[in-house]
Amino acid sequence: MSQPIPITPELVGEAYAALASGDPATVRQYWSQDLVWLVPGNHALAGTYRGLEAFLDFMRKTALLSNNSFRMDPITVLTNDEYSADVTHNLGFRAKTPGDATSPYSKLDIDVIHLLRWRDGKVVEGRGAVFGDGTTRFDQFWSQVAADGTRTDQ
Repeated sequence: MSQPIPITPELVGEAYAALASGDPATVRQYWSQDLVWLVPGNHALAGTYRGLEAFLDFMRKTALLSNNSFRMDPITVLTNDEYSADVTHNLGFRAKTPGDATSPYSKLDIDVIHLLRWRDGKVVEGRGAVFGDGTTRFDQFWSQVAADGTRTDQ
Protein backbone atom coordinates (compact mmCIF):
# COMPACT_ATOMS: atom_id res chain seq x y z
CA MET A 1 0.00 0.00 0.00
CA SER A 2 1.42 3.38 -0.97
CA GLN A 3 1.90 6.19 1.49
CA PRO A 4 -0.40 9.20 1.14
CA ILE A 5 1.21 12.28 -0.36
CA PRO A 6 1.61 14.83 2.45
CA ILE A 7 -0.08 18.16 1.88
CA THR A 8 2.50 20.84 2.60
CA PRO A 9 2.74 24.57 1.91
CA GLU A 10 5.34 23.68 -0.72
CA LEU A 11 2.89 21.34 -2.50
CA VAL A 12 0.24 24.08 -2.51
CA GLY A 13 2.77 26.51 -4.00
CA GLU A 14 3.74 23.97 -6.66
CA ALA A 15 0.07 23.47 -7.59
CA TYR A 16 -0.45 27.21 -8.09
CA ALA A 17 2.82 27.49 -10.02
CA ALA A 18 1.67 24.63 -12.28
CA LEU A 19 -1.61 26.44 -12.89
CA ALA A 20 0.21 29.68 -13.70
CA SER A 21 2.49 27.84 -16.13
CA GLY A 22 -0.43 27.13 -18.45
CA ASP A 23 1.19 23.81 -19.40
CA PRO A 24 -1.60 21.17 -19.41
CA ALA A 25 0.70 18.28 -18.46
CA THR A 26 2.11 20.21 -15.51
CA VAL A 27 -1.36 21.34 -14.41
CA ARG A 28 -2.65 17.73 -14.45
CA GLN A 29 0.11 16.73 -12.01
CA TYR A 30 -1.57 18.81 -9.27
CA TRP A 31 -5.18 19.43 -10.34
CA SER A 32 -7.64 16.54 -10.68
CA GLN A 33 -9.57 15.90 -13.90
CA ASP A 34 -12.75 15.74 -11.78
CA LEU A 35 -12.02 19.00 -9.94
CA VAL A 36 -15.00 20.94 -8.59
CA TRP A 37 -14.34 24.68 -8.08
CA LEU A 38 -16.76 27.17 -6.53
CA VAL A 39 -16.40 30.88 -7.31
CA PRO A 40 -18.35 33.02 -4.84
CA GLY A 41 -20.26 36.14 -5.68
CA ASN A 42 -22.94 37.72 -7.78
CA HIS A 43 -21.34 38.21 -11.21
CA ALA A 44 -21.01 36.40 -14.53
CA LEU A 45 -18.04 34.25 -13.41
CA ALA A 46 -19.62 33.14 -10.11
CA GLY A 47 -20.74 29.56 -9.85
CA THR A 48 -19.54 25.98 -9.76
CA TYR A 49 -17.07 24.68 -12.33
CA ARG A 50 -17.08 20.90 -12.73
CA GLY A 51 -14.04 19.25 -14.29
CA LEU A 52 -10.54 20.50 -14.96
CA GLU A 53 -11.40 21.85 -18.42
CA ALA A 54 -14.28 23.96 -17.05
CA PHE A 55 -11.97 25.30 -14.34
CA LEU A 56 -9.24 26.11 -16.88
CA ASP A 57 -11.84 27.89 -19.05
CA PHE A 58 -12.73 29.98 -15.99
CA MET A 59 -9.04 30.80 -15.48
CA ARG A 60 -8.73 31.84 -19.14
CA LYS A 61 -11.73 34.16 -18.72
CA THR A 62 -10.16 35.81 -15.66
CA ALA A 63 -6.97 36.38 -17.67
CA LEU A 64 -8.94 37.85 -20.58
CA LEU A 65 -11.10 40.12 -18.42
CA SER A 66 -8.05 41.40 -16.53
CA ASN A 67 -5.81 41.71 -19.59
CA ASN A 68 -3.55 39.10 -17.90
CA SER A 69 -2.98 41.38 -14.91
CA PHE A 70 -4.76 39.26 -12.29
CA ARG A 71 -2.42 37.72 -9.75
CA MET A 72 -2.58 36.08 -6.35
CA ASP A 73 0.33 36.87 -4.06
CA PRO A 74 0.65 34.28 -1.26
CA ILE A 75 0.49 35.44 2.34
CA THR A 76 0.31 32.15 4.27
CA VAL A 77 -0.73 28.51 3.87
CA LEU A 78 -2.22 26.12 6.43
CA THR A 79 -2.43 22.37 5.80
CA ASN A 80 -3.59 19.10 7.29
CA ASP A 81 -3.99 15.57 5.89
CA GLU A 82 -6.85 16.45 3.50
CA TYR A 83 -7.11 20.24 3.19
CA SER A 84 -5.09 23.35 2.63
CA ALA A 85 -6.16 26.94 3.20
CA ASP A 86 -4.13 29.64 1.55
CA VAL A 87 -4.46 33.34 2.15
CA THR A 88 -3.58 35.45 -0.87
CA HIS A 89 -3.57 39.09 -1.80
CA ASN A 90 -5.41 39.33 -5.13
CA LEU A 91 -4.59 42.20 -7.44
CA GLY A 92 -5.78 42.88 -10.96
CA PHE A 93 -6.85 45.58 -13.36
CA ARG A 94 -9.96 45.15 -15.48
CA ALA A 95 -9.41 45.25 -19.22
CA LYS A 96 -11.30 47.98 -21.07
CA THR A 97 -12.91 49.48 -17.97
CA PRO A 98 -15.21 52.38 -18.82
CA GLY A 99 -14.67 55.63 -17.02
CA ASP A 100 -11.51 56.68 -15.25
CA ALA A 101 -8.96 54.53 -13.47
CA THR A 102 -10.45 55.39 -10.06
CA SER A 103 -13.69 53.53 -10.83
CA PRO A 104 -14.37 50.76 -8.30
CA TYR A 105 -14.69 48.49 -11.32
CA SER A 106 -11.18 49.06 -12.64
CA LYS A 107 -9.01 47.60 -9.87
CA LEU A 108 -9.27 44.51 -7.69
CA ASP A 109 -7.19 44.73 -4.52
CA ILE A 110 -8.44 42.28 -1.86
CA ASP A 111 -7.39 39.43 0.42
CA VAL A 112 -8.89 36.00 -0.24
CA ILE A 113 -8.80 32.55 1.34
CA HIS A 114 -8.88 29.47 -0.88
CA LEU A 115 -9.91 26.20 0.74
CA LEU A 116 -8.60 23.22 -1.23
CA ARG A 117 -9.42 19.55 -0.65
CA TRP A 118 -6.75 17.12 -1.82
CA ARG A 119 -6.68 13.45 -2.80
CA ASP A 120 -3.55 11.56 -3.89
CA GLY A 121 -1.55 14.77 -4.20
CA LYS A 122 -4.08 16.57 -6.40
CA VAL A 123 -6.68 19.26 -5.76
CA VAL A 124 -10.14 17.71 -6.11
CA GLU A 125 -12.21 20.59 -4.75
CA GLY A 126 -11.70 24.29 -4.19
CA ARG A 127 -13.58 27.36 -3.15
CA GLY A 128 -12.74 30.96 -2.45
CA ALA A 129 -13.85 33.16 0.41
CA VAL A 130 -13.86 36.94 0.25
CA PHE A 131 -14.57 39.05 3.32
CA GLY A 132 -16.01 42.44 4.24
CA ASP A 133 -16.25 45.06 1.51
CA GLY A 134 -13.98 42.81 -0.57
CA THR A 135 -17.09 40.88 -1.61
CA THR A 136 -18.62 44.00 -3.14
CA ARG A 137 -15.37 44.92 -4.85
CA PHE A 138 -14.98 41.33 -6.12
CA ASP A 139 -18.50 41.38 -7.61
CA GLN A 140 -18.00 44.82 -9.16
CA PHE A 141 -14.65 43.93 -10.66
CA TRP A 142 -15.83 40.75 -12.41
CA SER A 143 -19.23 42.11 -13.50
CA GLN A 144 -19.79 43.61 -16.92
CA VAL A 145 -19.88 47.39 -16.79
CA ALA A 146 -21.60 49.73 -19.24
CA ALA A 147 -20.04 52.97 -20.47
CA ASP A 148 -22.03 54.92 -17.84
CA GLY A 149 -20.48 52.80 -15.07
CA THR A 150 -23.53 50.69 -14.32
CA ARG A 151 -23.37 46.91 -14.07
CA THR A 152 -24.96 45.17 -17.05
CA ASP A 153 -25.10 41.65 -15.60
CA GLN A 154 -25.16 39.89 -12.29
